[in-house]
Amino acid sequence: MVHSKLIKAIFCLSLVVTLGSCSSDREEEVVQQPVTLQSQTFKNLYAPQMGGQGQPVSGTFTKFSFSKNAVVTDGSWDIAFRGTAIIVNGGTAVGVSDEPAKTGNAAVSTVQSTLDAVKSVPEASTFKQDANGMYAIASGSGNGWYQYNPANHLISPIPGKVFVIRTHDGKYAKMEILSFYKDAPSAPDPLTTPSNYFTFKFVYQSNGNNF
Repeated sequence: MVHSKLIKAIFCLSLVVTLGSCSSDREEEVVQQPVTLQSQTFKNLYAPQMGGQGQPVSGTFTKFSFSKNAVVTDGSWDIAFRGTAIIVNGGTAVGVSDEPAKTGNAAVSTVQSTLDAVKSVPEASTFKQDANGMYAIASGSGNGWYQYNPANHLISPIPGKVFVIRTHDGKYAKMEILSFYKDAPSAPDPLTTPSNYFTFKFVYQSNGNNF
């Protein structure tokens, strides 16, 4: 009788330990929830410059952080704008006046597509950084982000050009520039509509390589 009770007690103790272990495992189990990425539109980022049209260009670059969706003044910037020029917080100085110090490892890959169609980060070999005399996002009409029409002096973003940006701290964003004019009118008048106001759409992701 004593032997039977001892076996029963050992069985019950084993069952309690097993159930406790299973409960502990369930508590420690972390369920990875899928990250929902949403496109955001930043309107009227003002990027003034002084000079131009044959005169030396100068002026402070307007620095932008994708993670904060905001203009910043510290070293957390990813890209920066002045006039039609765009620099990244990575690589070396381009060598233009008033260029902010680079504190990160940002880079850019240019993709011919639409923002929605870009679902993954391009190959690492396609990413470029600023260098002496060279912008990662090419400067100038046609080979950069815009076309300039000398007949009416209109600056228009090139359709189907998406910039995948490795941020200063190694995350990713994809961006499409929509307008260079204040309030992004569908038909800006370059003689009367204020310019140097960037409106762009972007998706920022902080986890993984997919958009």
